[in-house]
Amino acid sequence: MADIKTRDAVKGTIKTIDKATIASERMKSAYVGIKDKAEQGYYADESSATEYATDRISFAADRVKDEGIHQFNKQGQKAVKTTQNNIGKAKDKITDFKQSRAVKAAEQKAAQSMSEQHGLQIRHGAASRSSAPDVSQTAKSQLIKTRQQGQKMIKTTARSAEKAVKATAKGTVKTTEKGIKTAQVTSKAAIKTTETSVKTAQAAAKASAKTAQKAAQAAQAAKATAKATAEATKATVRATIAAVKAIIAGTKALISALIAGGWIAVVIILIVVLLGCAVSLFGGGSGSNAYTPVSAEVEAYEPLIQKYAKQYGIPEYVELIKAVMMQESGGRGLDPMQAAEGSFNTRYPHEPNGIKDPEYSIECGVQELKAALISAEVENPIDMEHIKLALQGYNFGNGYISWAKTNYGGYSYANAVEFSTMQAARLGWDSYGDTQYPAHVLRYYPYGRAFTSGGNQAIVEVALTQLGNEGGQTYWSWYGFDGRVEWCACFVSWCADQCGYIESGIIPKFAGCVDGANWFKGNGQWKDRSYEPSAGDIIFFDWEGDGETDHVGIVEKCENGVVYTVEGNSGDTCRQNQYTVGSSSIYGYGVPAY
Repeated sequence: MADIKTRDAVKGTIKTIDKATIASERMKSAYVGIKDKAEQGYYADESSATEYATDRISFAADRVKDEGIHQFNKQGQKAVKTTQNNIGKAKDKITDFKQSRAVKAAEQKAAQSMSEQHGLQIRHGAASRSSAPDVSQTAKSQLIKTRQQGQKMIKTTARSAEKAVKATAKGTVKTTEKGIKTAQVTSKAAIKTTETSVKTAQAAAKASAKTAQKAAQAAQAAKATAKATAEATKATVRATIAAVKAIIAGTKALISALIAGGWIAVVIILIVVLLGCAVSLFGGGSGSNAYTPVSAEVEAYEPLIQKYAKQYGIPEYVELIKAVMMQESGGRGLDPMQAAEGSFNTRYPHEPNGIKDPEYSIECGVQELKAALISAEVENPIDMEHIKLALQGYNFGNGYISWAKTNYGGYSYANAVEFSTMQAARLGWDSYGDTQYPAHVLRYYPYGRAFTSGGNQAIVEVALTQLGNEGGQTYWSWYGFDGRVEWCACFVSWCADQCGYIESGIIPKFAGCVDGANWFKGNGQWKDRSYEPSAGDIIFFDWEGDGETDHVGIVEKCENGVVYTVEGNSGDTCRQNQYTVGSSSIYGYGVPAY
């Protein structure tokens, strides 16, 4: 019985070990599941996946450890207590059994003795009866002695049994305790192994998360590259479509000229078609001279533009009308030609966006542009100098055209600025019109690049309008300074901004000469002092000969080995100067990509 109980206690211990093993296996399964989720991208970022895995695995490990120790202590104590109870019960049962066995043996012996005595009495008769009292006394004495011997034997047997039980129980308890200790050591080793696995799993999870994140970043970069490539392809397709449309438009103009029978016009328009379309298809410039196709909204109005261009006798100027609409509105709104304030609007208020009918806006705008072309004496679609005058008149009003012709013989950026300033002062406005309107329109005109002088001349014209300005407040306050600074670089930047060159990235905005020179050097647009510059180049000076630039200006022109410049802060004034090519005072040149 004691052995059975002991085996039951050992079985309980084994069950506890099995529970710990099962819990450990469950923790490992949980870790594997968490790792798989982290690798499959179930968590948005590295930190969340790793921290979640760490928390779950650490929590599982702690539960296994605590539950293992608790179960071992609980089952071990239970086994010891059960063993002690079984020992006591076994001891009591053995004692009872031995005593009962000894008593039965003594009684059997006494009964046998009495039977023998009784037989003697029968055989010997009277003699026996005369001696009966002595026999009876002897039997009693023997019976008492037998019982005493039986009790002694029972005690001896009990002691032996007790010793055996104690020895067995002690061995069983020691074996059980040893089994418990072994199980505890095994559990601790398993827990340590699990904790090591957890740490390894954490590192693996982090590495997997980082790998996944890098893969995601690479995918995003590839996606962005593909998107940029797609956009570039779309832009190329749009430009090609615009070029083809320009060819079609030029061809239509050529047919119209053939019908009219004007061979000179035919030659001119043929040149327009060939050169304009070549520029549209193959490029040939950048910055302010770059051709930009008109928007889809403008293209949608082409049938109406053709209708009214033909009606009012200027069918060869359809592309120019589209360029004007693009600059005015991009083809959006109810007054796409912004013709409400012109003299041909007789239906709607003469105010910005006053016209509420796009077709009527186009009709008025075509008439307005035709009047400007006639006033400016434009001869054909490639007569760019007169087209500039006409375009500036479309923006300022036809009064500018007659004023510019009378005072300057035609258009220049400088006289456009002068007229704008004059009109703003007369009306009490901060500004008047767009002084760069021709350049803004011609970027949308397919033939503009082929027949327009370089954008480098515009910055020279702007600089020349500022001659005589003293103190430079206009320039350093525009730059953002609260008080006077050395303003030569501010002046160059201001002139560039007036031409749109800062916005387009052709010239940087800089207030320090060193910064300006470094920008051109960094962009591969730098020449040393031996270079013969062109109009619009940015000239840097080194007065002290120490290899560091001290002053900057704008090249007006270079003729016969002499460089002519316009400089701000030359004696605190805007003035013209000149230097020999290669002069030691010249540090070098920035050459903008006009």
